[in-house]
Amino acid sequence: MPDTLLAAVLDRIDVANAADPNFECHDEREQPSALLYGQRMSAELASLVAAPSEALQIAVRGQHVERWMRPRADYPTGRAGYLAWRRDAGRYHADRVVEMMRLEGYDGAACERVARLIRKEGIKSNFEAQALEDTACLVFMRWYVGSFAAKHAPEDVLAIVAKSARKMSSEGRRLALTLPLSEPVKAVLAAAG
Repeated sequence: MPDTLLAAVLDRIDVANAADPNFECHDEREQPSALLYGQRMSAELASLVAAPSEALQIAVRGQHVERWMRPRADYPTGRAGYLAWRRDAGRYHADRVVEMMRLEGYDGAACERVARLIRKEGIKSNFEAQALEDTACLVFMRWYVGSFAAKHAPEDVLAIVAKSARKMSSEGRRLALTLPLSEPVKAVLAAAG
């Protein structure tokens, strides 16, 4: 029964993310960006954690559910605007995933556990929260740092990588160093350890 609940919630997240109006090409076909991101997150988690809990699997897949509905451009530029957007987005994503979990029959304790993970509560002190953060950073570095670098100045890219590296565990940084990254990016990652 639990596997059925898990599969049903992951499917709900995928259906929601399939509505993303933004697309990217992967394996020679266009796919909704949010759907592809969620699937990449799940795949990365599987390589990072041998036996992730249901809560962690749900949080990883749903951490950016319907992200396009909360655009960064709706908030002021600068750090304060960014932090407000990130806080509000985390709450929104947590609420949406909890709503999907409740529809499938998960209890309140399970829902709150996933919500705390999605809101990134307990990074550095909670293994699952740290695993979620490591997964997100690894996905960024594996799939998105190149396109980010194409749009930003090199020093901005390295600053973002440094911020990501500080949020990662030592194991997450070790895994990131195995990715095909530029030497400057690898140097920043290595320096964070």
